[in-house]
Amino acid sequence: MKVTVLSGGVGAAKFLRGLVAAVPADAVTAVVNTGDDTELHGLAISPDLDTITYTLAEATDTERGWGLAGETWRAMEALDRYVAVRPENSTAAPTWFNLGDQDLATHFYRTARLAEGATLTAVTAEIVRAWGLGLDVLPMTDDRFRTTVTLADGGERVSFQDYFVRLRHSVAVSGVEFDHTDARLTQPARDSLTGADAIVIAPSNPLVSIGPIRALPDVDQILTERRRHVVAVSPIIGGAALKGPADRMLSELGLEPSVVGVARLYAPVASALVVDPIDANLAEAVEAEGIRCIVEPSIMSDLGRARTLAVACTNAIR
Repeated sequence: MKVTVLSGGVGAAKFLRGLVAAVPADAVTAVVNTGDDTELHGLAISPDLDTITYTLAEATDTERGWGLAGETWRAMEALDRYVAVRPENSTAAPTWFNLGDQDLATHFYRTARLAEGATLTAVTAEIVRAWGLGLDVLPMTDDRFRTTVTLADGGERVSFQDYFVRLRHSVAVSGVEFDHTDARLTQPARDSLTGADAIVIAPSNPLVSIGPIRALPDVDQILTERRRHVVAVSPIIGGAALKGPADRMLSELGLEPSVVGVARLYAPVASALVVDPIDANLAEAVEAEGIRCIVEPSIMSDLGRARTLAVACTNAIR
């Protein structure tokens, strides 16, 4: 059974870890959001691609929940030397986005290979292979795509990483926009969607993790045509996101921060929605949105639970 997973970062990475424990890794493809990608210190940084790679390689710092285990921060600490001499309008030496010393090696490699003319798809495959992983990890596009958010207070439009990291997603937003002129779904990603036996929408933020993938031309059309093969996992449990600002963003943008609100977003492209037993009382309301409701524990606190959730998703398609 070939399974393609539309993926954001942490939640998708946990789900994929469970999936490759349930089915052969070479039958799994992750199509990953690149709207979060950014450039800092002249380096090309792809947070969601790296989170998935590090998590599946079992190299993530489990205490922090992100980054590499045993990480050090000497390079970032050394940047502080230059803050006092930096001209007022300069963006040199930003320290608000913490890059670990080991993590820098990935960004050095990616940046150099892109400068040589390699596509992000090719570079990602090389990085995944270097970490010894057996699944396919595909960026959604090889073209420039950036997610921005508009702050409710003042209407300033900032990059997603400014909002998520520098502002610690602690401010209200009034809009989410995608800067993606001419960006297209890659052919490998397209082939994985059209050829998969099952497509899973991972428990990632539906607005800023899955939303960018769906914003690419033809993606929603493909999903709609293959709707009976598509199952989504709600990232909202008991009215809240386990991690990140998905619940607050939904509310701030006038959407319902519940499994019913998630069902409303995914019903056009998915035939089933997996919700946690905490939300079992809302199953009827979910199905009123035109999507089958599957009640299954979806808090992936360990590998066993992640695997059980993955099996439930593939069984839903079977």
